[in-house]
Amino acid sequence: MTPADLSLTVQHAVRRAVDEGVLSVEVPELVRVERPRPGGCGDYASNVALSLARAAGATPRHVAEVLIERLLPHPALDRVDITGPGFLNFTLRHDVQQDLVRAILRDGLDYGRRPDTGEIAQPCYRSDVRAAVTADAVRRLLLFQGVRLRTASEDAADDEWALLGVRIEAQHSRPHLPTTIAPLPVPDGAAELYRRFGVDAARWGLLSAAAHDHAKLTDELLHQHEGNPLFRVRYAYTRTRALLRNAGQLGFASEPLQTVDAPALTGLLRDHPAVLASAARLGAPDRVARHLEATADALLAFQHTVLPLGDEKPSAAHRSRLALAEAAGTVLAGGLALLGISAPDQI
Repeated sequence: MTPADLSLTVQHAVRRAVDEGVLSVEVPELVRVERPRPGGCGDYASNVALSLARAAGATPRHVAEVLIERLLPHPALDRVDITGPGFLNFTLRHDVQQDLVRAILRDGLDYGRRPDTGEIAQPCYRSDVRAAVTADAVRRLLLFQGVRLRTASEDAADDEWALLGVRIEAQHSRPHLPTTIAPLPVPDGAAELYRRFGVDAARWGLLSAAAHDHAKLTDELLHQHEGNPLFRVRYAYTRTRALLRNAGQLGFASEPLQTVDAPALTGLLRDHPAVLASAARLGAPDRVARHLEATADALLAFQHTVLPLGDEKPSAAHRSRLALAEAAGTVLAGGLALLGISAPDQI
């Protein structure tokens, strides 16, 4: 169960309570689910009971108890606890990891995609190369979240932006649209960035820093060593492809048969859809870049456990570890694609 799945599950529990006449509130369009804060417990937490209490004319704890009654039958939930004044804390079933891996391998690069929401957006960006590349990444993220949109530039678009993979949709100014995407500018234009770094490194350098920070455009982007986050992310992906090839040579394939002891990596894979949703909502592709870095680091720490060692025979544990590594590679490739960056099978 991903955070997005859990959010919908809680929303459905609220709707059931309303339909049954137990709560008299408006069903929220979105239930926020996040990692537990200090004092919390379990895998995830939500303040939905606190946000509904006033409208329901009840205490947050009572609202939480009403929701727990409708949540606990869910097969993916092991327990739901109440902490503090009424926070819901969710503990997932241990074998939910297999379901997560199966979902990622089933959906492939579409893992985390939302169906068409009917929502329409038209973000406007300042007319410079960093804003244009950022707007292009935000466009990809919003489309992935089911939002229909057309981006617009304050001034005429620069044809050279296409060198960095920017899809130019608006050639003329739209003065009635406020500028919604305006990261700190960079001194160089698209042609110079393309010449120095190429498409992938230039886009990573422009997108991996928060909008209020300076872009990370240094020669380190081209160095193939662990100090370069872009190299680390792409290298981690290539490791998953190599593991699959090596496993094939040893006569086994990936299959999530049992739970693998890799909580950090599993948690990051589970959080991926929520990261994409928040990055799209906030217009912040740097959130995706940071999440990919963390996923790559967790995968690189885990990869050494995947293949059999010495005379060891492939087992269900090896198949399950390989499936988790393959799922991690899928998340890395999908995240890079949404940033407009390629994921080569070999470096």
